[in-house]
Amino acid sequence: MSGWLNLGSLALGLIAWILPIISLMRYVRQDQRKLVVLTFMSFSACAISLIFQIFYHYHLVKIEDWSALMDTMGGVAFASAMLLIVTIILNTIILILYSGRAAK
Repeated sequence: MSGWLNLGSLALGLIAWILPIISLMRYVRQDQRKLVVLTFMSFSACAISLIFQIFYHYHLVKIEDWSALMDTMGGVAFASAMLLIVTIILNTIILILYSGRAAK
């Protein structure tokens, strides 16, 4: 089961980045309601991805696999930070573009 947490985290992290990119590609044709839904889904996918990593590390602590925990913690912390930062940047770009478009 613990392996699925890592795969789910990876898949949801990719979804968190793909949704804003899709929104940017469809910038001309998209309305405001779809923007809000895609932004919410992107942030939700990012949050669930991070929760999966927390559960995976909880599993490692529970089974007392300290070597695996120590080996992976640095990479997971960096990847989690990058996931969150890039998700925030992508969704902020979209919100800025659409707020400028709505003002016109």
